[in-house]
Amino acid sequence: MMPVTLTSERLLLRSFTADDAEDVRTACQDPDLQRWIPLPAPYRRQEAEDFVGRYVPEAWRADTEYTFAALPREGGPLLAAASLHHPRAGTWEIGYWTAKEHRGSGYATEAVLTLAHWAFTALACSRLEWRAEVGNTGSRRVAERAGFTMEGVLRAGLDHRGTRRDCWIASLLPADLDLPSPAPHLTPRC
Repeated sequence: MMPVTLTSERLLLRSFTADDAEDVRTACQDPDLQRWIPLPAPYRRQEAEDFVGRYVPEAWRADTEYTFAALPREGGPLLAAASLHHPRAGTWEIGYWTAKEHRGSGYATEAVLTLAHWAFTALACSRLEWRAEVGNTGSRRVAERAGFTMEGVLRAGLDHRGTRRDCWIASLLPADLDLPSPAPHLTPRC
């Protein structure tokens, strides 16, 4: 797929470009991002250039991950990043981070809802999953504000630099956003 640009009330979501490398490098110096996301450590300019110049465009071309830079609609600095990845049988997983100085402003929630709407309407997604290491309460708050339903803990569900960690898992369905599903959903009768 060719990269697309999405907008929300306050955000412009677009694919990363080479011009974003320094902003990505700066954001990834944050110890909180390093703690919760298995980024290379140290995260140097070369890692940022590789991310924006190779990884992001190759994943778009392969239809395996759609990564977006979240910026103010009217122009300005990198606020956050969000991606849809690991597609399988109508299910996508969502991931995101917010630059430290922009946390608490609702940008991640807005980006997540924008990507969810796009996934459900353009990608035939029937289930969107969120996972985060147990203890990552900031990420969990974003998922909950976006309407995800917490489903439990996956033991050893995430790899973090070679160590398996327990993770929370939650889901969002098209019906949660009052959208039609590409496949019927049959709930069990108890």
